[in-house]
Amino acid sequence: MKVLSSLKDAKTRHRDCQVVRRRGRIYVICKSNPRFKARQGGAKNRNA
Repeated sequence: MKVLSSLKDAKTRHRDCQVVRRRGRIYVICKSNPRFKARQGGAKNRNA
């Protein structure tokens, strides 16, 4: 899974790719080709 700052090109990589929001993070999932999985967000400071 790639961690990307922009998912604009990640969601257009394949026609089966879909953008999903889970637990405050944005994921690109692809059932037919799992290589295209990507994630964005979720880097919060937990110590503060």
